[in-house]
Amino acid sequence: MPRFRLVFIAFVSVILFGLGLVGCTNTEGTVANPQLEEQVLQIIRENPQAIVESVQAYQQQRQEEMAQAQQNFLTQMVENPSTAIGDSPTKGAADKQIVLLEFSDFQCPFCARAHDTVKQFMQKHQDEVTLAYKHLPLTQIHPEALPAAKAAWAAQQQGQFWDYYDALFQQQDKLGEALYLAIAEDLNLDLEQFNRDRTSPAAETAIQEDLELARRLGISGTPFFIMNGQVFSGAVDLSQMERVLSEVKRPAS
Repeated sequence: MPRFRLVFIAFVSVILFGLGLVGCTNTEGTVANPQLEEQVLQIIRENPQAIVESVQAYQQQRQEEMAQAQQNFLTQMVENPSTAIGDSPTKGAADKQIVLLEFSDFQCPFCARAHDTVKQFMQKHQDEVTLAYKHLPLTQIHPEALPAAKAAWAAQQQGQFWDYYDALFQQQDKLGEALYLAIAEDLNLDLEQFNRDRTSPAAETAIQEDLELARRLGISGTPFFIMNGQVFSGAVDLSQMERVLSEVKRPAS
């Protein structure tokens, strides 16, 4: 980015910060400076194109950074899958040569549809594909997504994540406290530990780590999948998932 743009952004940002126009600031008891405000407005009036160019340059820089982060992660999935998976629950092939990473939200209807596809896919390819789950609760539109994620994480601590995962998606229309406890009871979980785990700071931290990974990779919607270096999203059908697997298994030319 040209230096004048950086200087311009910094200069205007500092002035706007002083006016309390960016960020969350406590302006109670402060006195506005009409002269300073007019100076800022005059800068904006005289340099509209510079502002547009500065914003565009910043957006381009962020896109490039995000693309690099995505490429680094995709490479990591192939070269060191255990690091990419982290502490996420897994099932299927133990060798992790082919990893299907699922970013999902238990209240998302498209995720529930994709869940059926993933289940069929893994039943067929469980000997060659490792499925790993990443939490991506879209809390702004799905109020039960985070409580459901925490309940599933708590079930994971007792080795029952995947059965709990299935039950949440199969009864998505009933998400709520009664269901979370009912599933735990059906799976014979230790309820005292289950309740303690799902309300613990550790549950919050684990889910926030998945959310932060999604943010770094530019993932904002669910369901989202990464199979080794191949990325796809939405309520995919089985044939599409099979095609991606074929691409992953194809020898490099």
